[in-house]
Amino acid sequence: MTDPDRARVLATSRVSRETAERLDRYVAELRRWQPIKNLVGPATLAEVWSRHVDDALQLLELAPEARTWLDLGSGAGIPGLILAIAGMERGIRVDLVESNARKCAFLTETARLTEAPVRVRNARIEAVVGEYAGVEVVCARALAPMAQLLAWTEPLLKTGTTGLFPKGRDVQAELTRAAAQWTVVNDLVPSRTDSDARIVRVTALAAPSHR
Repeated sequence: MTDPDRARVLATSRVSRETAERLDRYVAELRRWQPIKNLVGPATLAEVWSRHVDDALQLLELAPEARTWLDLGSGAGIPGLILAIAGMERGIRVDLVESNARKCAFLTETARLTEAPVRVRNARIEAVVGEYAGVEVVCARALAPMAQLLAWTEPLLKTGTTGLFPKGRDVQAELTRAAAQWTVVNDLVPSRTDSDARIVRVTALAAPSHR
């Protein structure tokens, strides 16, 4: 099966031939494991390049100097494993935290086949996130509402880590609810894969002064 968007996505991201081959390997593994592990929504698999690969690749442009990334709730490796594959040539390393052991098996095997510079951690986020102080970027896709994401990543965001969180059309409502618990410095970046979606880029976080 060939996604008609593959050529467009690869051209937009200007990846090397070697990186394109590794991304092809990732997509092949995702399709191979999908019937067993149900890693992504079945309806999205036919558009894997535009719905998943490109959605992940756009994050690299939002932190072009960052080399150390942490991906929470990695699942099918979106965005973390894809970021590691695409960023390999610029020296990026990504830690993938995933509590589901079966998904960790997919991540570990696919990372081996693509030679992606990742470390897979089978753990609950709240148990390990504090160990990643100093990481430059933390990201998570389709994992939890903003208030919960901020609660998990507070130890990182309050000490200089940038947060990149792709969100859908309800992003403003999520940020409003989060503002009741946190003082957030952020901007909203339009997604290139969905006109209704935004990427929340968090550059600072603190508890509200009235708490």
